[in-house]
Amino acid sequence: MTPRERAVEAAGRVRDPEMPMLTLADLGVLRGVEVGPDADGEVVVASITPTYTGCPAMATMRDDLVHRLREAGFPRVEVRVVLDPPWSSDWISERGRAALRESGLSAPGPARRVSGPVPLTLGPARPAPACPRCGSRATRLTSEFGATACKALYACADCLEPFEHVKEI
Repeated sequence: MTPRERAVEAAGRVRDPEMPMLTLADLGVLRGVEVGPDADGEVVVASITPTYTGCPAMATMRDDLVHRLREAGFPRVEVRVVLDPPWSSDWISERGRAALRESGLSAPGPARRVSGPVPLTLGPARPAPACPRCGSRATRLTSEFGATACKALYACADCLEPFEHVKEI
């Protein structure tokens, strides 16, 4: 295995601190991993994009990437934050979407496309997210915010179970 392949494999195992059923790669936050020389030897550069501005998990993601890559034998690690293009919930992999559903969370639908600045729109997702337990679309928003700002709370009218929905961004 080449050094780059080892670095990509190690970085690809890092879990999201807020949704540990997902790796940063599955979430689409891990944008790239490169290995190259610099003045002091070999360095690994991992690039990540926050799911939204001000995401409180960014420092933990960075620290976890550095730790995992050092464990893999790379003493020099740099983590870069890439803001353009901004992260989109469309970047969540199919494996990641399945992991969300298996964990009882509703996976986001397609991101809302707008031109120009992204407006702050509050209110329920359209169409209503399917219940991850029974699949019903007879769901209603109960709170704009769940355990983290990137999730909302819903309730299912058919099975009567509450669930979190990962917001479309």
